[in-house]
Amino acid sequence: MTMHLISVIGSSPGVGKSTLCRAIAEWLGNTGASVDHFEEADILTRSAFRPVAEEFAGGDGTVRPATLVECTRAYVAESLAAGKDYLVTDALLPFIPSLVAWGHDEGTLVHVMGELARAVEPAQVTVVYVHDDPATALRRAVEREGDAWEDWYVRKLAGSPGTRAVHDLASAAAHLRYEADLTRRLLARTPWHVLGVDVGDLDAQETYAHARGRLVEVLGR
Repeated sequence: MTMHLISVIGSSPGVGKSTLCRAIAEWLGNTGASVDHFEEADILTRSAFRPVAEEFAGGDGTVRPATLVECTRAYVAESLAAGKDYLVTDALLPFIPSLVAWGHDEGTLVHVMGELARAVEPAQVTVVYVHDDPATALRRAVEREGDAWEDWYVRKLAGSPGTRAVHDLASAAAHLRYEADLTRRLLARTPWHVLGVDVGDLDAQETYAHARGRLVEVLGR
């Protein structure tokens, strides 16, 4: 069986990508497959990504694209050696929000995506892209996390070179709409399967059912 990497990413905080990622990992694990659930915070603790954590902590809070590529290569190689069937990752591949925030232009991102596509070989890749209107999703995130989260999120974007125009939730939503369009363009250039999941009025269970149905078609499970 060829190892399959399922990258669950979202167009905005509040779209439910982490909940969906967890549900997909649990589903695949229950089939008897060997599954690695890579949570969003794991990028700072996993051994394969130690250089990422070191660069992030040791400088200006950025990481070189080449480091992201090489650590991804190491993670895939490590997982292959461990006999994993599925890698189910939360907001990992292909790092677009971070690269944009750090000020990289679209040309650089095209190059990085090409390098990442080679780095994950021979794993098959499916990107589950969870999308909702950014303004709606951000309001949902604030309701869930509180006003302090809103302040933190706006400050985080405003303090990064590529997102300095953000100064409130409205401008954050505008940036996320731009980023969603960019993400679709970049993913269309890759050899990966891309499954779009439009949340809309779906609850978490309905979102999972929809995503699982689409994944069954790709994975043949």
